[in-house]
Amino acid sequence: MQHSMISMTLSAVSLRDLTLVQAVQRHGSFNRAARAMHISPSGLSHQVQKVESALGSPLFERGGRRIVPTAGGQRLLQQIDAVLASAEHLQQLARAGDIAFGGELRLGVPASLGPYLLPHLIAPFPQYFPGVRLGISEGKPRGLLRRLQEGELDAVLAPLAPEVSGIASRLLFAEPWELMLRADHALAGQADIALDQLDRAEATLMAESHADGLAGDGGEHGHVQDVSLESLAALVSLRGGYALVPALAHERLASMPNIVLAKLKGQSPGREIALYWRDATPWHDDLQAFAELLRKLARQRPGLRVRGTKAV
Repeated sequence: MQHSMISMTLSAVSLRDLTLVQAVQRHGSFNRAARAMHISPSGLSHQVQKVESALGSPLFERGGRRIVPTAGGQRLLQQIDAVLASAEHLQQLARAGDIAFGGELRLGVPASLGPYLLPHLIAPFPQYFPGVRLGISEGKPRGLLRRLQEGELDAVLAPLAPEVSGIASRLLFAEPWELMLRADHALAGQADIALDQLDRAEATLMAESHADGLAGDGGEHGHVQDVSLESLAALVSLRGGYALVPALAHERLASMPNIVLAKLKGQSPGREIALYWRDATPWHDDLQAFAELLRKLARQRPGLRVRGTKAV
């Protein structure tokens, strides 16, 4: 029988203690980490010191404006991340049983996609995954993918992103951009408009779309705004000009006062949406079935183009 070589001091360290250490690393501040973990700063500091004492090495440099790992602490923090990931995997395997996703799917969706796709997903989801709770988190794609890596989310819907180690993905559908104009714009009466008909200086673009044929830098190439689509419509209504917006938002944006929408002629730019999940998840089959549901919904929405089934 193999005997444990773990010291009694280290045995007293709990997974909760390691999660608190991980929070300090993520937030770079004891105060911010304490608020996020619902613990007092002094209590958090005490627990971190407990872990450092058990490991026999300081994990963080203290005293600066931002808490940063020591050189040795960086290596230990990588192992702490691995321990917590293994513990999460153990819990997921125990929960999985006969219920898809172990009973809950924590899904991340960009704010520019969620309000326009989710209303079509909420009704059929329980039919495909009975007994499963669907938890939704909105945010920016980069932040959602980071939360996926850290285990806070089970899956993320987001535009195509560079490959990341440990993250699997499946391409779902392509969504073209449409043109949103103020109602008094000179081109507002046209159903189809080509990009070369537009004055780039008139563009007000959301950050996600400005690379697609219309560069934006706030000067002669228009204004890039990191705002919601409703706020983007309000800016166009106030400033005039136009913006590129995703096709799924057509119904909502077309109902806003002083706003009209038009199709783009020719090879319309747009975004490709994929489903992302961790390689280590025990729910690969469930996620593939979820991807098929999303592809089915995409086939039912005007303008969306379902992509091949090959993973990206």
